[in-house]
Amino acid sequence: MNTGSASADAQPDPDPQTAADEAASEGPQRVIKKYPNRRLYDTQTSSYITLVEVKQLVMAQQPFVVRDAKSGVDLTRSILLQIILEEEAGGTPLFSTQMLGQIIRFYGHAMQGWMGGYLEKHIQTLHEMQTRMTAVGMAQNMAKSVEDSTQRYLQMQEQMQRQFQEQMQKQSEQMLGLFAAMRRNSGR
Repeated sequence: MNTGSASADAQPDPDPQTAADEAASEGPQRVIKKYPNRRLYDTQTSSYITLVEVKQLVMAQQPFVVRDAKSGVDLTRSILLQIILEEEAGGTPLFSTQMLGQIIRFYGHAMQGWMGGYLEKHIQTLHEMQTRMTAVGMAQNMAKSVEDSTQRYLQMQEQMQRQFQEQMQKQSEQMLGLFAAMRRNSGR
């Protein structure tokens, strides 16, 4: 990520008071600053880090936030999306082209907010299944673990389906009420 300029290699001179304020406001969260030269500076280790090292923080479940060095704007989501993009380009993709297209079509749709929560809950459930299977060991009680996890997943899926149907029902009722009101107003 080196831009080749001398300023890209210069170590930032973080203000000690600013660093202390950030540490106090963020609590145990690690602060990573993103500079205009696209370099990432870890304020905990006082060194530049790469996206690979940020990915290692994610894998270790260490809390962190990425902030723009000048404005302080939270860039964490942007950096995480960049890591996903590099992972998708570098190996076996997790998302098919069709799936990515379907996700994009949810943006701007009435179901956008619901879809985010839906995906988050399902990914969390899959992560819990993976954690349990790793903890139990692949040889010990694997069938029971898979069965239990599958049952929990199916129960959650049914609950999410009910919530989806309820949401669609409410939206339909609201639209029908709007049409009825429009009809009454047009008859006057």
